[in-house]
Amino acid sequence: MPSPDLAAVHFDDVAASHADPAFPRFHPRPAQGWINDPNGVSLINGRYHVFFQYNPDSARHHRIAWGHVSSADLVRWEEHPVALRPQPGGPDEYGCWTGVVTDDGGVPTAAYSGVRGDGGHSQVVIAQGSSDLVTWEQTGHVAATMPDDGQVTAVRDPFIFRFNGKRYAMQGAGLANGHAALLLYTVEDMSDWKYQGIWLTSENPVAAESTPAEIWECPQLVRVPDSSGDSGSGPASDSGTWLMMFSLWLSGDAHEHANGVGHLVGSLTEDPETGLPVFTPRGGGKSDLGRDFYAPQIVALKDRALLWGWANEGPGRDGRRGRSQDEIDAAGWAGVLTFPRELSVVDGALAVSPAPEINAYRGAPTASQAGGSVVLPAYAEAVVTAGEVGSAGGAGAGGGDNAVELLLVGDGGRQTVFTGTIEPGEELRVFVDASLVEVYRAGSVATTLRAYPAAGEEWQLLLPAGATAEVWELEQPSA
Repeated sequence: MPSPDLAAVHFDDVAASHADPAFPRFHPRPAQGWINDPNGVSLINGRYHVFFQYNPDSARHHRIAWGHVSSADLVRWEEHPVALRPQPGGPDEYGCWTGVVTDDGGVPTAAYSGVRGDGGHSQVVIAQGSSDLVTWEQTGHVAATMPDDGQVTAVRDPFIFRFNGKRYAMQGAGLANGHAALLLYTVEDMSDWKYQGIWLTSENPVAAESTPAEIWECPQLVRVPDSSGDSGSGPASDSGTWLMMFSLWLSGDAHEHANGVGHLVGSLTEDPETGLPVFTPRGGGKSDLGRDFYAPQIVALKDRALLWGWANEGPGRDGRRGRSQDEIDAAGWAGVLTFPRELSVVDGALAVSPAPEINAYRGAPTASQAGGSVVLPAYAEAVVTAGEVGSAGGAGAGGGDNAVELLLVGDGGRQTVFTGTIEPGEELRVFVDASLVEVYRAGSVATTLRAYPAAGEEWQLLLPAGATAEVWELEQPSA
């Protein structure tokens, strides 16, 4: 039985009582403070755990700890006490930065980037958790330091993966020649990682096209279901299709992240001489089409791969109204995590969809087979279906012959939050949760955006001729 100070807080209660109309009701986060990168995403003892970069003291990126939410079903979430905190005089005194949680012989174990002081190099720090992952022991143990490699100028964000029965890790890096890189480690013992060298760089022709960056942040490597027909023996084996994903850091980003997030699709083989894994990319692209998406983390489960990403507050982009730093400070909170997303490969390309569990939020219908201009609730799901070629319906309401637009409309005018085309046979799923918008296109990647309704404004969908929408209000399901 947990002590009262460790008792979980139900996110439903947090969201229902929050005073800010821009605060999400269906994307769990603490009521106050700054959050960014999802960390330690894991399924342990039948419960999903999502940690995240967290400053509980203000809505600014400073003195980062790890926050923690968990769920048994990906729908009802509980907030737990801060999991990891910077330790005075320790290797993480400047922050407990991005990392992972793994089951190490039955012991939940975090491996994260710790920085001793402002401007210092990142090291891999290890902490061990209780069986429910609520309490953590931070001893300051360092499992890997900055490599003694003159080519490597920056390193961060450890990620652990398994291949052919062995445990490996990688970190994102920047090189002296201006290229991004991955560093490879063997991890027979979680307390002592063995550096194996530079594994992949953005000089690779496929990587140069799909994942250009100066540092590859938050690297991910997981096996994903592949319906292409030539992906090997399925999710349960080490053969098949592997997905690498990187957050594409450029100097001067300052949370703007112009290059966003990119991925590579390829294969893993074992080098016959060294026995180490070799990743061979065969394609790639953008992992999200929105400017407000960064630092995702993926967890590979037995039969699927799930991703959470970070949607930051922003000054407004592409004609969207944003929030100033003063407004963010006044609100007292910053940052949202996306819905959990399922990843797969279809015809050689990444496909992203909301986890099926999200359907549980679908509440009362507010429109059916609606066309033209469709009003959405403040918390809504809309499924837009394109008409068949030659279908009737008159002139389209959207900004083009086959364009779908999502707008905020009020007495002061209107702003376009999202616009995208829809072709015959296609389907778009649009989610609005106060100030967070997620748009999913079947067989493609998602688009993540932030927008802040002003008093008196409403959400509207403008549909092209022949397209229709089904709309539901988002509601918390009964327990």
